Amino acid sequence: MRKGTPEQIAQRREEIINACEQLYQTMNFRDITLKEISSITSFSRPTIYNYFETKEEIFLALFTREYDRWNEQLTGILDQNEQLTKTQLADKIAGSLAERQQLLKLLAMNNYDMEANSRQELLTIFKRSYGGSLHRMCMLLTKFCPKMSVKDIQNFIYTFFPFMFGIYPYTSVTEKQRTAMKEAGINYVYQTVYELTYSCLVRLLGE
Repeated sequence: MRKGTPEQIAQRREEIINACEQLYQTMNFRDITLKEISSITSFSRPTIYNYFETKEEIFLALFTREYDRWNEQLTGILDQNEQLTKTQLADKIAGSLAERQQLLKLLAMNNYDMEANSRQELLTIFKRSYGGSLHRMCMLLTKFCPKMSVKDIQNFIYTFFPFMFGIYPYTSVTEKQRTAMKEAGINYVYQTVYELTYSCLVRLLGE
């Protein structure tokens, strides 16, 4: 049972999420356990169960926080600019994603299992944050690309958001992967998150 003020409860949840994020810098999802997470928090593994029932719920909370941070950046683009050309808009959006490596890494995971092993209320909170990104992107297109029709915007959304799932694997390559590509005789040109995203956006926006 959770004890404490709402502020204390929120602080403990944040500590758990931060511990998960720290481990995720050097470990993969499969190897991270609740025991590992608890080892770098100020409380025991049983205490974690008062806030999250599974490690997938912790990752989903981290995912939610990443979408919320990206939403803040998208809102900043909306509020801080009166006019943007399509290439300028592509630059702003690509720049925002270049700062959200954690979001892109989470997108590259098996999200089906993460969502399936989380409680409905936590999944709903996550979907609100995800929906916030969809909404803000539509607002950006409506404001800065007024000639785009509702259908155009819908097509953009259903192309760009699935595209985001593949950004991380194509831009964060290990030396082992580079060597394998070279040995396989594949002359692949590696790009940064910004370069890959900007190129896609320019094409989708038609400029």
